[in-house]
Amino acid sequence: MKDHVILGIDVGATGVKGGLVDVRHGRMLTERHRFDTPAPATPKAIAATIQKLVDHFEYDGVVGVGFPAIVRRGVAASASNIDDSWIGTSITDTFEKKTGLKFFAVNDADAAGIAAMKFGVGKEYATDGTVIMVTIGTGLGGALFVDGNLMPNLEIGQIYLKNQKEVAEKFISNKVRKEEKMDWKTFGKKFNKVISHVDFIFNPDLIILGGGASKSFEQFEKHLDAYATIKPAKLQNTAGTVGAAVYAWERSKK
Repeated sequence: MKDHVILGIDVGATGVKGGLVDVRHGRMLTERHRFDTPAPATPKAIAATIQKLVDHFEYDGVVGVGFPAIVRRGVAASASNIDDSWIGTSITDTFEKKTGLKFFAVNDADAAGIAAMKFGVGKEYATDGTVIMVTIGTGLGGALFVDGNLMPNLEIGQIYLKNQKEVAEKFISNKVRKEEKMDWKTFGKKFNKVISHVDFIFNPDLIILGGGASKSFEQFEKHLDAYATIKPAKLQNTAGTVGAAVYAWERSKK
């Protein structure tokens, strides 16, 4: 396997996806392969699914994994959309013991943000400016970059909005949109409450929207109001896979 071809894996609440990435150019070299996220999504069960992806691609090298949790030095410090047994568990050690490969773990939204900053719409702010990425999926993920430097583990989905008794991702997400069968106008207006709050608190130059709902950006764009420029992520659902691979490649060089 060539040095610049890295297996990137995106662990989500419903699926574990992975593929081979050319990290020099930020593009997928294979179709992403998907396995359902096991239920319950315990460390042992997720590790077995990771092994399936490694076997599928017959891969032998460093691996990057985007994980739906606060990640501190490879250890999960939260479990918003995954089994609580992950809290305090080393993601990297768990996967390394199962596969025998070297792993680098990063928050899943941070992974998507890395891809957007290096190869997508955030590239022009890669050395100057404040950028926030908000991923709209099962929950709401967040990634913050200042002059191109990642400020890890921005838990956008866990903020509280004014006069709300539940966290933002319980108020609105792509999952909530589907469950409540919202039209895009209703979704856009509810989601704007999150975006306008994020815009006011962080004052970014650019807000990038990723995740499943970002594919329909044109359907709700007109309902968003912020001082910051708002753009959809070009890489969309592959961003997490690409970013995880890039993260692993860069960390393995240190």
